[in-house]
Parts: sequence; C-alpha cells; structure tokens
Amino acid sequence: MPRRTGPRSALVAALLCFGFWQLGQGAYIPAKAWVAQELMQRAWRRTSGQEGRQPPWPWADTHPVARLIAKRGEVDLIVLAGSSGRTLAFGPGHMSASALPGEPGNSIIAGHRDTHFAFLQYLRAGETLRIERPGGRSHLFRVTAIDVVDSRRGSLLLDSDTAMLSLVTCYPFSGPAAGGPMRYVVSAEMVL
Repeated sequence: MPRRTGPRSALVAALLCFGFWQLGQGAYIPAKAWVAQELMQRAWRRTSGQEGRQPPWPWADTHPVARLIAKRGEVDLIVLAGSSGRTLAFGPGHMSASALPGEPGNSIIAGHRDTHFAFLQYLRAGETLRIERPGGRSHLFRVTAIDVVDSRRGSLLLDSDTAMLSLVTCYPFSGPAAGGPMRYVVSAEMVL
C-alpha cells in the first residue's frame, strides 16, 4: 500500500529548505570576504612586484594600496583603494581624502565589524600594527587610543604633522542591525 504524504511532511520539507537557505545566507558574507581576500593577496603580490596597480579581479574598480598586519601576524588583510560600500564588501578600504599609510597626516581605513575588522574589539593600547605599502615600504604603528564616537557629532582629524592611522568600524560589534551612527575607532601613531 502506498505511503500517504500529508501536510506534516510538506511542512517538514519546507522547514528544511528554509533552514538550508538561512545557513547559506549566513555563510555567504564571510565566504565572500574570505575569497575576496585570497584574490586580493594575489593582486598585492603582483602590485608589490612592481607591476603597478593590479585589480584583484578583472571588473574591479579598486586596487590594493596597503597590507595590514595585526595581532602578531594572526590578522593579514589587504587594504583596497576607496571606502564605498562596494569596496568594503570585499575588504577594508582606505578613505581617499586621508593620507596614505606612512605619510604625514591621518590615514583612515574602514572595514566591516562582522568580517575583516571584527578583530578590532580585541586590540589594546600599546599593541602594534604593521602597514606595508607597494614597493616593500613597511611602517610600524603603536595603538594609542580606542574610542567609541557618534559619527553625527564628530569627525576624524585628517591633518597632522606626523603619520597617524585610524581604523574605523561600526559599533557595537554584536549589534542586531548593521550601520547606525556609532563608530569604534582605533588610533595609532607611527613609531618606525
């Protein structure tokens, strides 16, 4: 005698499909970020090899401008030119109005709190960050301050006689919704 399927079986099947869809959606952003960093690491090697600006993929409207190394090498990120939402979806972005890392002024690099810049919540004052630039130039920065600021009421300093670095992401790290006005800012001064 054939087995009858009823509404309960259809509900279970629908719930399973919905569950797998949710798992896929949850894994999409981190997977995209990881694949993008792998492609950007390759573009960085070509850029550092004196081949000039190398886009990480053929249709990219950005290119690597620096490499950020933190937490004693546990964090190794390629920083892209620009800070548009499209750029930040793939990795940290250097704000074009700010100084390039290692040059006099404040170099501002932004990233998403739930992917590339999640490590910022574990940084402490006194820790070091290393920034590499194309051509092999490397600069060491020491974290001097960590602040939570309201982006509606303040702005970051751009002009400075010394080389500074500001890493910026949304805050709080575990907030239920992306965006919002609060920013987590890690400030560092160049020491070498």
